[in-house]
Amino acid sequence: MKYERLDHTVLTVNDIDATVDFYSRVLGMEVITFSMLVDNRKALRFGDTKINLHEVGKEIAPHAQNPGPGTEHLCFIVTDPIEEVISHMEAEGAVIESGPVERVGVLGPINSVYVRDPDGNLLELSNHIER
Repeated sequence: MKYERLDHTVLTVNDIDATVDFYSRVLGMEVITFSMLVDNRKALRFGDTKINLHEVGKEIAPHAQNPGPGTEHLCFIVTDPIEEVISHMEAEGAVIESGPVERVGVLGPINSVYVRDPDGNLLELSNHIER
């Protein structure tokens, strides 16, 4: 089995509006609204990938066996230099939990910083390291 990219992931969150605000304002993602089974669902798009949002207690089936806020770790490869990412996060009031630190991504070494969204989900923002 070969994979081309991540298509989407689902975050279960306490507050859709707070999540939309954080991901659009702090991380610069595009907010999209769509209807599929449920009217006016919210999602966040970045590049060719999206994050669908489910409100805790109102998850859309099928869903995780034990859905809940604060249970996701997402790694985003960004093109901005990591120093600019850190400056932007701090300017928006996001707390850098760790980093920059070298990690291993799917395509090789990455330089990462870690922040948390409003539900405590761990977000890793990374650049590829050229050797």
